[in-house]
Amino acid sequence: MGRPGLNRRQLLGGLGGLTVGGSFGFAALGTGADALASDANTRVRYWNLFSGGDGYNMIAMLNSFRKDHPAIAVKDSTLQWGSPFYTKLAMAAAGNRAPDLGVMHMGRVTGFSPGRLLDAWDVDLLAEYGVRQQDFNPRLWNRGVIDGKLYAVPLDIHVQLCFYRKDVLKKAGLLGDDGRIVPVTSTGEWFDVLKEAKKATKKGLQTIGMWSSDQNFQWWFFVAFYTQLGGTWFNDADTEVTFDTDKAAQVLEFLRRHITDGYADPSFAGLASAEQFVNGSPFVWEGNWSVPVYDTAKIDYGATPLPPVFGGPATHAESHAFVLPHQSDRGGPANEGAHRLAAYIVRHARQWALGGHIPAYRPVLSTAAYQKMSPQNEYVSAMDHQATEPKVWFAGSTGILAQRVGPVVVSSTMGSARPETAARRMKGELTRLLATKNPMDGKTAAQGGAVA
Repeated sequence: MGRPGLNRRQLLGGLGGLTVGGSFGFAALGTGADALASDANTRVRYWNLFSGGDGYNMIAMLNSFRKDHPAIAVKDSTLQWGSPFYTKLAMAAAGNRAPDLGVMHMGRVTGFSPGRLLDAWDVDLLAEYGVRQQDFNPRLWNRGVIDGKLYAVPLDIHVQLCFYRKDVLKKAGLLGDDGRIVPVTSTGEWFDVLKEAKKATKKGLQTIGMWSSDQNFQWWFFVAFYTQLGGTWFNDADTEVTFDTDKAAQVLEFLRRHITDGYADPSFAGLASAEQFVNGSPFVWEGNWSVPVYDTAKIDYGATPLPPVFGGPATHAESHAFVLPHQSDRGGPANEGAHRLAAYIVRHARQWALGGHIPAYRPVLSTAAYQKMSPQNEYVSAMDHQATEPKVWFAGSTGILAQRVGPVVVSSTMGSARPETAARRMKGELTRLLATKNPMDGKTAAQGGAVA
């Protein structure tokens, strides 16, 4: 299957170039360990990175699969999120010790040496189990296609949202007749909303939490608003940087203004923003994975995609996707079981939506049960307005792009750099990255092969 694998020294050198670190250890979750002792005819080894509420929901779906498919034993193992997960997955694939099924962030697939560290999916077999291309958002599906082959099957998208307190906004006159926040279509309208919300906010609380000093969140917000402006990153051949510094400066100034106008307080960093929101702060921007947190807090809130202040709607989106880590002898019952398991979870993702994620399998979104889920039914439109990082090897969750450019965005938001200066620095980093070779295969983005 595919080209010869990387040897251990090449892989470790490559991972070192990606500044990967952390323990290789992992712990089994759920009933996976018990599955080894079962009398099933087929066993599927499955690695994932889901902990907390996501881990609970994944275990529930796995247990449903086990009940419906007693002839397939699933050994599921949960590894540490982030770089340690990708390290162990790459090591296993390079050393021919890979599991039958894995999970990755879609943005990392291009840089994970498809064909060497990942095997392609059998789309006919997926179709036999009910997963077909036409049941997915076309752009999302094509993110998993490299050189005409499918390497990633999307489970969801997870997006950045504007969470709002309905009680505070009602007091400020900012709720419509439908009980949702009034529409916002420009930066002027947005800051007018913040101005009115601030008047209705209890003393000691900020108007909006926006993770001002966090390089990941600031990068994600930048991607969203830069996409709204129609900004681009590289040409189609990935040989030239097309990053627009004027548009970038507009976005950076917009983010900075939340602090300079007194709506966001940088001293409330990280989780303090969530605490403030629970205590009555009218707004917080963060990922949809916070839905279970605010549901548990029993507050009256809503959630929409980030406001379309620069024109067309777009909010940052990533995707959890199923992948087939490379096995030199992939095939047979275990491979068929991996296809069946992935297809089952994708098709039964309403449980997954409890964690706030938007299921990728569109038939789930049209069910009455999903459409009754709140606030999920308020931001499901984000599926058709995804702002994603460019499809290059250095992008994706916890990838080099965010590590290099995220701190530059923070420097502008926090006021240590002027927006125009930060925009030029961002373009410089993009230029350097475009010329950098992927340590996994020694190729630049332009040399990485055709993409969908």
